[in-house]
Amino acid sequence: MGSPSGTCPECRTPVDGGDNFCEACGWELAVAAVSAGAAPLAACPQCRPSLISADGYCERCGRKAPAGRDHIELGLRGIAGVTDRGLRRHRNEDAMALALTHTPTGRAAVAVVCDGVSTSGHPDQASLAAANRAVHVLTAKLRAGTAGEEASTSAALAADSAVRSLAGQSANPPATTYVSGIVAPIAVTVCWIGDSRAYWLPASSPASARLLTRDDSLAEELAAAGVPAEADAIASPGGHVVTRWLGADAGTPRPHTTRFEPPGPGVLLLCSDGLWNSRPGAGDLAQLAWPRAPGDLPGAAAGLLAFALGAGGHDNITVVLIAVPPGHTGAGTSHRSTPR
Repeated sequence: MGSPSGTCPECRTPVDGGDNFCEACGWELAVAAVSAGAAPLAACPQCRPSLISADGYCERCGRKAPAGRDHIELGLRGIAGVTDRGLRRHRNEDAMALALTHTPTGRAAVAVVCDGVSTSGHPDQASLAAANRAVHVLTAKLRAGTAGEEASTSAALAADSAVRSLAGQSANPPATTYVSGIVAPIAVTVCWIGDSRAYWLPASSPASARLLTRDDSLAEELAAAGVPAEADAIASPGGHVVTRWLGADAGTPRPHTTRFEPPGPGVLLLCSDGLWNSRPGAGDLAQLAWPRAPGDLPGAAAGLLAFALGAGGHDNITVVLIAVPPGHTGAGTSHRSTPR
């Protein structure tokens, strides 16, 4: 164990920033949940013996085999997340990771949402590797007392390394977008690359909700060049093409970060474009999340998912809600994976 960087909130014994448990009393210093899902099926449940192809279909009957990441719900105190394959995609290429940890200044809630780039190789592996690596780096850095923006940048770069390690000799290496959020006692910190988004949804008024991120996308570049409306830019040919991502063919990663101090209680929303494509406005998303949030975060997340599915479910959908201030409400720890 290295030099102490904090104290256990249970027994006040000095602990190292990299420790998961207090060596004196056994208190868990960080709790994390990742949408890894169940192990994939090796044989078709309809016509065994049969093999499942790399893209998830039975080689004999052609049916889509159930996959463990089709629908996953995760919850920690004050955080709720749901990720779903949607209605038009053959697999879920989104991933999410949630965590609670103790820092020298108090409790912090952390989440990461990644959306695998569908035109890259193995985008589902890219998103999961990035989310899993980032959440562990974030919690370790925060426990060690690292400031939110520095911790966020370190985690994004670590996520990029994890995705690059999947490339091998592939001519089409895996890639993913990325957004993370830290809700600490004083401030909220957001970090992103690509077009996965973060929104601030205040409890006081949906009209005060705002988008915290700016997409790395062709649509954003078109809008900046004078396209009159966001909807026109998104609907334009190639409007959904991302201009930055994590992966071996992305060049040097340059994560964006932003920090703000919430004026009062509310919710931080992290999501993939499977949600915001259906309703991009911050005020509209706030109206969909309230009044369930923040008292029923799982219900609010489920409501946002249901809206996206009702709007066509054209893409994978991931929704994570974090209560502000951290940990003051929401469900207890829960994990659920539902193949379909």
